[in-house]
Order: sequence, then C-alpha cells, then structure tokens
Amino acid sequence: MTAQVEAAGIAALSICESLMITLVEKGVLTAQEARETLEDAAAAHPDSGVAGQIIEQLMVQVNAVSRNGDNRPDSG
Repeated sequence: MTAQVEAAGIAALSICESLMITLVEKGVLTAQEARETLEDAAAAHPDSGVAGQIIEQLMVQVNAVSRNGDNRPDSG
C-alpha cells in the first residue's frame, strides 16, 4: 500500500469514527444502530482483515460512548 493510499485510509477512518460517535452522542443513532451499521460495513468487505479490525475498533469506541453517555456535561 502506498503512503498516499494509507494516509487517505487513516483520514477516512478518523472522519467515520468522529461521525459515528457524534451521531450516538447526539441521539441521532442508538449505539445498537451504530453497531448494526458497522456490522453491515464489515459484511461488505468480508475478505479484508484490515477493514474488519478497523470496524471492530470503531464498535469499541461506540460502545464506550454509549456507556458514558449519561456522564457528558449538558451542552445546551
């Protein structure tokens, strides 16, 4: 993998992670809906070990947000 392609992949992962966490924090998606979306993404790339690892990592982040959601300060 070239450095440029790898950098683009890391940028895409960062954006996806931020979006998923924000959607769960704002109540647009439940943690379960976010997990299902990530599972669908993993199913779309069954032969890619790296994609599966990345998606698994995102699920851990979503789970952490959903567990700590009640501890966030009120922003409003």
